Amino acid sequence: MKEHWYLTELLNMSKLQIIIAPDNRLLKISKPVSEINKKIRVLLDDMLETMYESNGIGLAAPQVGILNRMIVMDCSDKNNKREALKFINPEILEMSQNKSEFEEGCLSLPTQFAKVERPETIFLQYEDETGKKNKKKFSGIEAICLQHEIDHLNGKLFVDHISKLKRNRIIQKLKKYKKQINKT
Repeated sequence: MKEHWYLTELLNMSKLQIIIAPDNRLLKISKPVSEINKKIRVLLDDMLETMYESNGIGLAAPQVGILNRMIVMDCSDKNNKREALKFINPEILEMSQNKSEFEEGCLSLPTQFAKVERPETIFLQYEDETGKKNKKKFSGIEAICLQHEIDHLNGKLFVDHISKLKRNRIIQKLKKYKKQINKT
């Protein structure tokens, strides 16, 4: 009987609408998740499905209009098995002094990229979808992705880490992009 419930849940997964910048909803600070229940777990699954269908490696709840502190991520090699990770109420406890520069993009800023400098390694505290508290060290692309997604939870975008001139150019391009997609 449990197998049928799982299949029903799988069939009920749905792609969510990603908010495109500029949009004031992306500038709001998310609230902690107070209770991890079935609704939260289904939402995390829907976020994962949305992320995969959009060819992303990370997605924060505010990007789909939900102001809760939740992130999904999968930085695995696309040729290998998926390694989906789900984070509830993530908090960076420590950051390395060593920095690395990485060209970042964002599902909420389609077709736009910029080099951003961030700490190479972070030590993260979070809850998983069962409510278990975890502490784990992340480095490389996972550390970069988590910092990017946690920025979303704090109402920030990757363009907030670059020069005002570059940021303004990207925002202008996104305004044109939104006009184009709204015409179709």
